[in-house]
Amino acid sequence: MRVRRAVSRTLLVVGGVVTLVCVLLPIACWRDDMAIERNVGQAVAQVDSVAFNRTVVRYATPDGRVIIPSQGVLYPAGLKVGDNVRVEYDQTNPELTRVAGRTAVLSLLPVGTFLVAVWLVIAAVVTVLRRFGTQV
Repeated sequence: MRVRRAVSRTLLVVGGVVTLVCVLLPIACWRDDMAIERNVGQAVAQVDSVAFNRTVVRYATPDGRVIIPSQGVLYPAGLKVGDNVRVEYDQTNPELTRVAGRTAVLSLLPVGTFLVAVWLVIAAVVTVLRRFGTQV
């Protein structure tokens, strides 16, 4: 009985932490977008690499510097190696680069979907535990 209660409470705490992270992620994306928009620079970038965790692009600034953002480009969905894509970047920090025309709004659907799925699983497990006689 104590184990079931502990498992239920642990799941609820994990759900709370996941919810907090899912709320902070779009806020961080919005903050990055605001930084780019304050000092926006535009360029055409070539996609060098596409992986699960980042998409690497290469572009030149008007002063001739070649920039390859170490963390990749923001909002890279649909890009393929070899593509040329318009990017917007923060002129004071060219490492902060996004695909032109894409914003933090794109983060809402995947984050929201993930959050709903997490809470559906947690609710199902807690319900099953309660059915076996344990109150949370």
